[in-house]
Amino acid sequence: MRKFMTVLLVAAGLLMAAPAQAQLKFGVKAGVNLSKASLSGLDMKEKNYTGYFVGPMAEFTIPLIGLGVDGALLYSHKGALKTDEGTTKMNTIEIPISLKYTIGLGNLAGIYIAAGPQFGYNIGKKTFSEYDFKLKGSNLSANIGAGVKLLGHLQAGVNYNIALGKTGESLGDNVGAFDFKTNTWQVSVAYLF
Repeated sequence: MRKFMTVLLVAAGLLMAAPAQAQLKFGVKAGVNLSKASLSGLDMKEKNYTGYFVGPMAEFTIPLIGLGVDGALLYSHKGALKTDEGTTKMNTIEIPISLKYTIGLGNLAGIYIAAGPQFGYNIGKKTFSEYDFKLKGSNLSANIGAGVKLLGHLQAGVNYNIALGKTGESLGDNVGAFDFKTNTWQVSVAYLF
C-alpha cells in the first residue's frame, strides 16, 4: 500500500507539473493549396488547381505528453471550379484548429499527426453569372495531417482538407443543376517565435 501511495503521489506531481511546462508559441504559416472539385449531378472531370495560403498561427503544447492544440488565421487563395471559360477562384479566410500529437526528441526534432475542424469564410466574389453558379459564403471542413518539427521553431507538414458540405452549386440556367465540393491538399511551412 505504501508503494502504491508513493507511485500515486509521483504521478500526481508529474501531472501537476505538466501544465507548468506548457508552451504557447506564436508564428507565421504559409504554403501551397492543391484543390480539386468533386461534382455531383454533372458528368465532367475536374482538374487540380494550385493556390496559396498565409497567415499567423499559435500552438499550445504540453511537452511532457506531446499533446497540443494548433490554430491559425489564414488568407487562402484556391480554385473552386474550372470551366471552358476559365477558372473560378476562391478567396477565403480559413480558421483551422487541430489537436496535435508529437513524438520526438524534445525541441530538437519530432514527428506530429494532427486532426481537427476548419472554418472557412468566402471573402471574394460569390456569384459567377458567366459560369452559371455561385459559391457558398462559408463552409466547414475536416483536416487530417502530419509533419515534422525541427529545432523548436520550424515545422513542415502535409494536410488533407475534406469539405463537409457544398462549396458551391449551379444556378441551373445553362448547364443544368449540379453542386460541388472542393477538397484540398496543403503543403505548409511554419516558423514559431
